[in-house]
Order: sequence, then C-alpha cells, then structure tokens
Amino acid sequence: MCNLYSMTRNREAILRLFRVAHNRAGFYEPQPAIFPGYQAPVVRKAADGERELAVLNWGFVLLQKDKAPKRVTNIRDDKAQTKFWRPSFEQRRCFVPASSYCEPKGEKPATWHWFSINGDEPRPVFAFPGVWTRYKGPLKKNGETVEQEVFAFMTTEPNALTASINHERMPVLLSNPDDFETWLSAPPQEAFKLARATPPSKCRSCSRVPSAKTFSRRDQWSRSSKDRALGFEPRGCRFESCRDRVMASFGPPLIATARS
Repeated sequence: MCNLYSMTRNREAILRLFRVAHNRAGFYEPQPAIFPGYQAPVVRKAADGERELAVLNWGFVLLQKDKAPKRVTNIRDDKAQTKFWRPSFEQRRCFVPASSYCEPKGEKPATWHWFSINGDEPRPVFAFPGVWTRYKGPLKKNGETVEQEVFAFMTTEPNALTASINHERMPVLLSNPDDFETWLSAPPQEAFKLARATPPSKCRSCSRVPSAKTFSRRDQWSRSSKDRALGFEPRGCRFESCRDRVMASFGPPLIATARS
C-alpha cells in the first residue's frame, strides 16, 4: 500500500520527459508530499489520442452502506479484473509522475521511509501506472454530491528493499518511455505485464522521517549541509500534526535547478 508520494519537478520538466505538448497540459505546483484526496498531475490520452497532462484527485471513491465513502488510492495487481477496477483498467489507463514514494515502518510511532529510483539526481522522476475515472457522489456520509475526476495507481508484491520496511505491497514503478506508451495504448493483457516489482538494485532509500509523535509541537528543526547538497534549503518549523511533520521533513525542493 502507498498513501504518500511526492512530485517535486516543475511543469516544464514533466512535459519534456513525458512528451506532452504545452497546449495539452494543465497547471500544477510541485508538491513534496501528496496525500489521498490531494490533486496531482497524471498523463493520459485525450479523445484524439494525444497525450495530455491533467490534474485529478488521488483516490477512487468507494461508497459504503451506512458509512462514510472511502478513498481507494491503490489498485492491487491481483484485483485489476474485479468489478470495481476492470472498466477503468481496460478503458482509462494513465500514468502518474512521481519523484519518490513513502512507506511507514512500525505503528506507535511509525517511521516514514522515502524511496526513489536510482539515477544521477537525488530523486529522478518516474511514473506509477494508474487508472482514472469520473466520480459523481458524496465524499462524506450524507454529504453533498460532487463531481471529480479521480485516479489510483497499481501496487504489487514488494521487492526486497521495500519489503524491509513494508512487507505487504509496493507501487509499480515505470521509468522506460516505451513502458509509458505500452501502459497507455497496449491491449490490457500486454499492459498488465508491466505490473511487477522493480528490482531492488534499481531503487534506493532516500530518507527516513520519525513520526510526529516523537516531537514536541514547539520543536524547531533545520536541514544539515548534506540535505542542502541534495537540493533542500534549511528552515525552522512547528510540527502541528503528523501530516505537517512529514511534509516539513521532506523539505522544499529547489525547483529552479530541476532537470528533466
């Protein structure tokens, strides 16, 4: 399971890497931490077959009797042919640009571990193979009806690196341009062959973050010179919640220096 990832590259870099024309791209801001329900960029094929970059909400919405609707952020590879996922997998595939993903280890408190693919840069861009759909309904129990385009991305059995932190699942990672096109355009049976774990030799752990519960709200924190060398600026912060803690610990990227 993956319920936290980052996309820290600017729009220009993403358009070059994923071969999307400027007039086919929505606007988005790089984000050091993307949680369920957040808006984030995805690349998909438009009605005319050309690639477009659209900003969608993360998480399909599962309606539950007498309960609040639930965000479902991941499509398990062994569930792709179920009634809930099959129409989107066969008709509405997309890929989700990312620069790292996060998995927790332990519970009380958890330690958050960030992973990326190997490359010349600290966190090279890759993509999660995903699916999207249009949702119309409530987001809360007895809530008002809303309309959203939503996405989820595929997970599989973890490789040895991810399994050292989370033994259940890991997201599928794509970095080959041919795989991007296969996922978007190939028949479902061929696209599904991409649903496999990335070899651990092609991944790395890039940081770990203690839970907010181990810090006082008044604690002040700043980056080391090593973090600055990786492209982060030091700053102090107050930790108001676990979510704020994780976002603050990742730090703001130097977007101006990002390369495609």
